Amino acid sequence: MEIELGLDTFGDVTDDAEGRPLPHAQVLRNIVDQGVLADQVGIDFIAIGEHHRQDFAVSAPEVVLAAIAARTSRIRLGSAVTVLSSDDPIRVFQRFATLDGVSGGRAEVILGRGSFTESFPLFGFDLSQYEELFDEKLDLFAAVRQQQPVTWQGSTRAPLAEQSVYPPVENGLLKTWVGVGGSPESVIRAARYGLPLMLAIIGGEPLRFAPLVDLYHRALEQLEQPTQPVGEHSPGHIAETDEQAREELWPHYRTMMARIGAERGWPPMTRAQFDDAASPTGALFVGSPETVAAKIAYAAKGLGLSRFDLKYGNGGLSHDKLMKSIELYGTRVIPRVRELLAD
Repeated sequence: MEIELGLDTFGDVTDDAEGRPLPHAQVLRNIVDQGVLADQVGIDFIAIGEHHRQDFAVSAPEVVLAAIAARTSRIRLGSAVTVLSSDDPIRVFQRFATLDGVSGGRAEVILGRGSFTESFPLFGFDLSQYEELFDEKLDLFAAVRQQQPVTWQGSTRAPLAEQSVYPPVENGLLKTWVGVGGSPESVIRAARYGLPLMLAIIGGEPLRFAPLVDLYHRALEQLEQPTQPVGEHSPGHIAETDEQAREELWPHYRTMMARIGAERGWPPMTRAQFDDAASPTGALFVGSPETVAAKIAYAAKGLGLSRFDLKYGNGGLSHDKLMKSIELYGTRVIPRVRELLAD
């Protein structure tokens, strides 16, 4: 069973040695160093998320990815996710086509609606059009991606008539995934356009998403689209032992979840809930290299994954611990996953 193994980060604002938040600018420089290390240790892909809030440093992933591209030679580069609803599909395509050009064909984009809504008022979009904006913009992006003159009309922007978009992608089409959080409608939408599916699995048991994977493959077949890969994005952290990984991650994960939960009306996370998520069947991939590898292999087999992306940045977890986690992921987890999947 072949699988690509990647990393995701949202550019969480990390803490210094004294537990104080680092400046956003330093976090950005650290992310570039993390991407360089990921390339050096053999990781297949690194994706950077887009946010527009104080606790995340990255609002322009393509710029950070271009900086990583300039210092790497092999690793593929993408977003996690690009919030298409509050962006312009043509500009998104142009930015990633540009990244593809300067990186020698290593760019990908993962399109989604995002789990936060700050970008809507920031860029002047009405949240009441949440569904309509994504539907129309994905439709336009899919048309632009074909790299033919585009004629298109919708209700959320001006129409296009035989409009060419530059620069073109050098070889083939820009690899484009649709990120989904678990709704059947989103899965079918990805299938309609014949685009790969990236599942954001951040809670519960990953294998509960198996019916959605089955729905996706059935929808592709019924819509007469070719078979497409399925990926999983899940949070986690790696250290030398299970206990060390959990103790390093827990206080930062608790703080992060409490901050987000306060905005959304969630109760505070308990240690028992954290430990349950970190269990062999939970959605938190935290532990020693052997533990994390076994868990990835379990999910990959159960869901038929072509890619697994570990969200390695979680709250204030420090840069040095993130670098160690990346090193262990590349040098020990990835080889072990491939051994387990070869059995």
